[in-house]
Amino acid sequence: MASESQQQLYKKLQIIVKELPWYVEEYIDHKRRKLSTASLVNYCHDFKIFFNWVISEQLYDGSIKEVPLELLETLTVQQVEGFLQALKYELNNKEITVNRKLSALKSLFNYLQNIAETRDLKPYLHRNVMAKIEFNELKDSMETIANKMEGKILLGDEYEKFRRFIASDYGEFVKENKKLLNFYKLNSERDTAIVSLILGSGLRLSEVVNLDLDDIDFSKFSARVIRKGNKEQYVFFSKIAMDDLQEYLKIRENRYHVEKTNKALFVAAPMGPKGKSRRLTARSIEKVIEKYATAFGKPSLSVHKLRHSFATRYHAEINDVPKLRRQLGHSSIQTTMIYTHIKNDDLRSAVDKMDIPKE
Repeated sequence: MASESQQQLYKKLQIIVKELPWYVEEYIDHKRRKLSTASLVNYCHDFKIFFNWVISEQLYDGSIKEVPLELLETLTVQQVEGFLQALKYELNNKEITVNRKLSALKSLFNYLQNIAETRDLKPYLHRNVMAKIEFNELKDSMETIANKMEGKILLGDEYEKFRRFIASDYGEFVKENKKLLNFYKLNSERDTAIVSLILGSGLRLSEVVNLDLDDIDFSKFSARVIRKGNKEQYVFFSKIAMDDLQEYLKIRENRYHVEKTNKALFVAAPMGPKGKSRRLTARSIEKVIEKYATAFGKPSLSVHKLRHSFATRYHAEINDVPKLRRQLGHSSIQTTMIYTHIKNDDLRSAVDKMDIPKE
């Protein structure tokens, strides 16, 4: 069952794509099977910025939706470089953000040149200016990123200490505040299960949010998730995570007054006497982690940093990058390598020779 946030994203996509030229809408339809709705919305925002620039530079006199294919074929390298400079210096985008927007445009232009065809089997574009444009070289090596990350994730015994802090110690931390203490007592099993699951699997925030009860295979210690690109995958998680999940499930139905039709794994308590329990949102889970992280003394912890923490520990104990790549759902092995260079002296010399993947 799609979450409320997914439904909202889908509606947002339907609205924004109608503001763009017909060939962009065709491209988005082509990509629906491979990319998540959130990624497609981001692509559309990037395209809208680009076409707004086309209009502002008076390269076309009309609306964004009417920008013709022929104009794309006549764009010069200098004009596109001007657009990228505007992103950096006028819109204050970081180099990595400029690269991401350029990547979206490269994907669109590649589709128009190499995939889309007219009725007489001719490509939409014969000339692809984006193929001539290079990505910005990013200054940070993967080792540098790993070093920056190191102080912001859980290492060593902090892994279990943070889990135990949520399971029991936080109650002592807020014992003088009756409201906070009552709220903690209501949600401690659920919150422990969420954190334990992320620390024991490396799941993304969106994947945790969208989990349903029947996605959990209790015999195989695995969860069915829809990864980026709408790919279904079964992801394994730890025994500790399973234990915490089962403790939460013991109280889920009665404590949260969950209706039989609500299959969401993680739910929020009803609002008011006539309210219904609902699927916990992504922002709610983020706030849960922020609350405990601040009290624990590591305010930089986030859901994504917990994912980093899992990856670092997995690599230290298993040292199998291909398996870790699958567990995390990465499309690129280089992306996985970024997670594995913390406290790993054997790989540090190799890291210096590698650039950050330009995706």
